[in-house]
Amino acid sequence: MFEIKTYNAIAPEGLNLLNADQFVLNSGANPDGIILRSEKLHGMEFPESLKGIARAGAGVNNVPVEECSEAGVVVFNTPGANANAVKELVLAAMIMAARPIKEGMEWVQTLSGDDVEKQVEKGKSQFAGTEISGKTLGVIGLGAIGAMLANDGFRLGMEVIGYDPYVSVETAWNINRRVQKASSIAEVLAKADYISIHVPVNAETKGMVDAAFLAQMKENAVLLNFARGELVNTADMLAALKEKSIRKYVTDFADEALLHNDAIIVLPHLGASTEEAEVNCAIMAAQTLKYFLETGNIVNSVNFPGVDIAMQSPIRLTIINKNIPNMVGQISSGLAKYFINIEDILNRSRGNYAYTVIDIAETDQAILDEVVENFKKIDGIVNVRIIRK
Repeated sequence: MFEIKTYNAIAPEGLNLLNADQFVLNSGANPDGIILRSEKLHGMEFPESLKGIARAGAGVNNVPVEECSEAGVVVFNTPGANANAVKELVLAAMIMAARPIKEGMEWVQTLSGDDVEKQVEKGKSQFAGTEISGKTLGVIGLGAIGAMLANDGFRLGMEVIGYDPYVSVETAWNINRRVQKASSIAEVLAKADYISIHVPVNAETKGMVDAAFLAQMKENAVLLNFARGELVNTADMLAALKEKSIRKYVTDFADEALLHNDAIIVLPHLGASTEEAEVNCAIMAAQTLKYFLETGNIVNSVNFPGVDIAMQSPIRLTIINKNIPNMVGQISSGLAKYFINIEDILNRSRGNYAYTVIDIAETDQAILDEVVENFKKIDGIVNVRIIRK
């Protein structure tokens, strides 16, 4: 029986996948897994029972990933589950930047009298905009969201140019062949009328939209940021807008410094706020965590390597250890000491940590317990699990 702790309102369509004969929700202080959305876990003391955390969303800024790795806790996200919701909002934001729809709607509400129609005809010229068809859309980051946006931009009659040096083979197959592939970010900035950023925040990308970045954009260009607020240097953005070196900034991340500026459209973090996206994220999070707890297989982890191997043997051992020499040798020797034959093995590493899956024949539980205790004494091994088929 696995205990799952949930934070925030996780859609029941996801939680219902955790069958009651194997999973219990929020019943105690020693969970095997956590499913959450926006709850901040920084500073949380993890119980020894915790094996995995599934975040129902793509970003994991609210999870202390490094501390989880040190504790042998696998962190999962749900890439692509909310991609369509974010893509649709970016398209809407791009049209809002092209045409003053919001301003026009607000102005109409100020009218009164019997001649409202005449007032509308007389005053509507102040809300003239431009069309996105025929303009160039630049997409920086061609992951799940960026690829969908690039394809839909082309369908709306835009020229599309994208940049992503790490685009996956699977994503590449799904991108329309007429989407131009840029060789650098500078090439995108020089050509695009609308630029949408879809990259994660890390040491390399934090503040990437700075004065130098903005100086390379076209004078009438619009920047759309529906990825992370930290990607943009706010002071440099405000300076560029004041100097009119770019036309407009549209973001889904509120910051007091960005408010009350006619050149900025700020949305209240609505990217994944659709019923469908919340359900999709909950389903993927529950499925991923369930699969890991039941089989030891890792899919969509942000801190450990992907491992997906069919469980053909009655017993599986999973081992998380530091990525240092001779770990697999010590593990194999530890099993050979008890004449336990390895029927299948897979070892993968990611950064400073590695993950090993070993399938073995039926073995006495007392012997297994002794093997696990011996493994835990090996310098560099973080934790060991026994999974029965």
